Amino acid sequence: MTVLSVRHITTYRYARLVSFGEHRIMFRPRDSYDQRLIEARIDIDPKPSSLRWIHDVFGNCVALARFSRQASELRFESNIRLDHTPANTPDFQIEDYARTYPFSYSAEEMPDLARLIERQYLDPEHQVLRWAKRFIKQGRPTDTGELLMTMTFAIKEGFTYARRSEKGTQDPITTLTLGRGTCRDFAVLMMEAVRALGLAARFVSGYIYIPDRDGEGHVGGGSTHAWCQVYLPGAGWIEFDPTNGIIGNRDLIRIAVARDPRQAIPLSGTWTGQAADSLGMSVEVDVRSFESALREPA
Repeated sequence: MTVLSVRHITTYRYARLVSFGEHRIMFRPRDSYDQRLIEARIDIDPKPSSLRWIHDVFGNCVALARFSRQASELRFESNIRLDHTPANTPDFQIEDYARTYPFSYSAEEMPDLARLIERQYLDPEHQVLRWAKRFIKQGRPTDTGELLMTMTFAIKEGFTYARRSEKGTQDPITTLTLGRGTCRDFAVLMMEAVRALGLAARFVSGYIYIPDRDGEGHVGGGSTHAWCQVYLPGAGWIEFDPTNGIIGNRDLIRIAVARDPRQAIPLSGTWTGQAADSLGMSVEVDVRSFESALREPA
């Protein structure tokens, strides 16, 4: 068990005073058996006239902020602390009938998984499907866990990670064609690939912890991170981070899960003013062990 702290600051700057509409905030981690929230605080400047919390359709915690004051800067700072219990080795305790691909989900689970198996992006020439089929052994059984692990490492080793400041996510065909993308692009590629094979997958937004002492070379730090989960009977939702080749939750902090990346945007909202008034946005994310955070000078 490791106690991790996360400081996440997002700042919007404007050339003059502007008005703000409602903002939707997804910074609060999901409590679970492998990550237990100890403390969560959010500070917003200017102070919102109202701040209320809801659970969305996926059970994510969402804060909704409304503002009555104009300002030339809008700043959100989230500080969280949680117990994180990493699973260093994937433990695929899959039901016997699902250990070998292909398999079918049970009649009891299928109604709830159907929309998460459904493809979300067009693939008219079956490029994503053909790529996914590369990981299926021809003429002999394909181990389900091995299939997913191999696909995860194939993205890590075969594609180039490249930060992109523009909003949105590349479609999987573009990622395949370019051979590069962001963490969210790689997550979507893997989701669509496993969905093409008939498996249920969902998008995960959160943070990644990069332990200095280990020198593991994870990428995706300094900002929010994204990966995916695949549902395996008997094992449940298993984490796959194709950006870093991580299987299981090691170094990953879940904030939100969703069917589509657009449903797990960490921060979104509106403002009223001239387009030229916007001076841009900055994001700072610092994830560290709580012990190292205490050693930092105030």
